[in-house]
Amino acid sequence: MTEFWDWDETSRPVLQRARTFIPQRPIETREITATSGSQLARPTSDEAAPLLQASPTSNQVSYGGSDSDTYVESHGPTDRSILRRKSSGTLRKPHNYGGQSTYGQTLFNSIAILLGIGVLSEPLAFAYAGWIGGTALIVFMGFLNCYTAKILAGIILEDPRLRSYADIGRKAFGPKSTVLTTIMFCLELFAVSVAFVTLAADSMHEIMPAYSSNTFKMASIVVLAPLVFLPLSMLSYTSIFGICSTLLIVVVVFIDGFSKPDAPGSLWSPAVTSWGTGSMTELGIAFGLFMAGFSGHAVIPSLARDMVDPSEFDNMINWAFIVTTFIYGIIGYAGYFMFGRNVSDEVSKDLMNTPGYTSWINEIALWTLVSTPITKFPLSTRPLNVILEVMLGIDNHAPLQGCIKPQLDTQLSNPHRLFNRVFFIVERISVPALTILVSILVPEFSSLMSFLGSFSAFMICVIGPISAKIALEGRCSLVDASFLAIATVMATWGTLATFWTA
Repeated sequence: MTEFWDWDETSRPVLQRARTFIPQRPIETREITATSGSQLARPTSDEAAPLLQASPTSNQVSYGGSDSDTYVESHGPTDRSILRRKSSGTLRKPHNYGGQSTYGQTLFNSIAILLGIGVLSEPLAFAYAGWIGGTALIVFMGFLNCYTAKILAGIILEDPRLRSYADIGRKAFGPKSTVLTTIMFCLELFAVSVAFVTLAADSMHEIMPAYSSNTFKMASIVVLAPLVFLPLSMLSYTSIFGICSTLLIVVVVFIDGFSKPDAPGSLWSPAVTSWGTGSMTELGIAFGLFMAGFSGHAVIPSLARDMVDPSEFDNMINWAFIVTTFIYGIIGYAGYFMFGRNVSDEVSKDLMNTPGYTSWINEIALWTLVSTPITKFPLSTRPLNVILEVMLGIDNHAPLQGCIKPQLDTQLSNPHRLFNRVFFIVERISVPALTILVSILVPEFSSLMSFLGSFSAFMICVIGPISAKIALEGRCSLVDASFLAIATVMATWGTLATFWTA
């Protein structure tokens, strides 16, 4: 996700509409080279397919042959804002945009993105919402996020100009939406980074209780600071390790639960639980905790475009959310069943503090929880670094011009190059330092995850996609209006409850 976000915001050519292009005969398959060096293959077709045109004198890329252009050519001028709105339910079968991922590979990547550290707080979400409320919420959240993921995929596969979530926002709401989208992504990534620091420090405290969590948080700067300078190619291999550590926690919970005959912490002798919620505040926090586990829509567009057969995306994403919802559900059920209302905000804490378990198995699981957030931390903070470097004028990710990266440093004098380099190092270190400070000030893992779900996830995963669909179609169905209203109420309720308890 980080590599894609970085590329999209810095090196993507400017798009603008070209003149009307109406082919008089079937378009032959050919390769068209854009100024960025990418090649797009167009299949033979009898209908007016979009044509990518590159200006020989500029780096702007334009598209022609849209449906609205064809209509204007035949019927005369009319309101283009109406013509461009096409229902996502009437989309043509999506073409392949050069994707290389099979159905199975995309399914695995989708599950890997959705399964994360949010699994640790699922038992607490059930404790706050109760058996009935928790079951209803997790099923509804899974269905709702699956629905909006299909909306994003449908929009991006309809228009070959779109490549990312930010592109969808620009098409639906105009260029000014880029600022809001960037702020939302930065808030989400920063909250995730703080949660990573909190989780790693809490896990270390459980392994070495002689030292406090804040001690480990302050000491983590020694590890995190060098990692933010590593290239992404060295960090991308940690994704498989992350999903394995998540599944290991699920397995360990059931091993501990079945190995202990007596409460607390036993699946044979359940703890005291309740069918309903304890209070309206706890129910609001549960909204965010459940929603945080399904936050992954930022990379849905790239997953859809990278499929060999994009028409299989809807079926694939159905299974991805079914698997993810099932895993979140069983870990939430098991943790709540074992520890009841006394479950911690991280179920891993209870595994270490409850006597009667096989200690070495739990320690292995906790060590994976320590290493996973640390390795994922530089991935989540890289977009923040890039945005800050652009704003401060120390951007080291200059866009490609004619496939040649300009050597900006050579245009600066030696003192300026030295100052640029020092400023770059200070900026890179300041991001992990700030996340550690926030983690110390807001030490509750549940508060971080609830905020991440209630505010960021609802905005990016539900409210944003449905609003974009309404803006592009020019109409609002009863289903979309209902989902949008429910999501807005839940987001507001959960955010206020999070700040109230924090």
